Amino acid sequence: MSTAPHIPSGSDPVVEVIRAAIVRGDYVPDQRLVEVDLAERFSVSRGAVRSALLQLGNEGLVERIPNRGARVRAVPLAEAIEITEVRMVVEGLCAAKAAQRVTDAEIAELREIRAGMIGAVEAGEVMIYSQLNNRLHRRLVEVSGQATAGGVLERLRGQSVRHQFRLALQPGRPAVSLPEHLAIIDAVCGRDPVAAEQAARGHLGSVIHALRKSANTASSRAS
Repeated sequence: MSTAPHIPSGSDPVVEVIRAAIVRGDYVPDQRLVEVDLAERFSVSRGAVRSALLQLGNEGLVERIPNRGARVRAVPLAEAIEITEVRMVVEGLCAAKAAQRVTDAEIAELREIRAGMIGAVEAGEVMIYSQLNNRLHRRLVEVSGQATAGGVLERLRGQSVRHQFRLALQPGRPAVSLPEHLAIIDAVCGRDPVAAEQAARGHLGSVIHALRKSANTASSRAS
């Protein structure tokens, strides 16, 4: 059974629930998104759905087809890698800023996330780990105070999120990414902006490597 998506304060809940449904795989790439069906499923008006699809279109997660409505945009793996390369730079900036601005209360929260991620990997709870992963990345941007970077990252993640989600579910992947996340947390909590930026960039570099590896594996299977 799927858990309800986290809805950030001030965000459009209709956008959030449709985005979450796409991320979960309820709607697959190139599948049509029918306004009346979405309105019925999420118990909202068609106008709210139409507005949400326009926003998701701006994020690159949905595309509008003339005279045919909207559909889930299929993001090629090569594009997902390019997006992650941009994220590597921007999230490195946010990690450095977070290390400079983090408060004692925020350090306590990050350490709580740290303990939860370790426990999730030890227990083999992949979905819990994935949720904590998302929470960590979101909180680092919030702690950084970099609102502009936050907006950029929100759009970028929306476009590549399906590839990221599949990657997170690969056997053994959490054990690889856990020490990378711990390094980011430790550097931010240690108020070391240089180490925090290096750790964040190193983590996203690892994601890029894993995405390229998955592309090569898929290509080998097809040949």
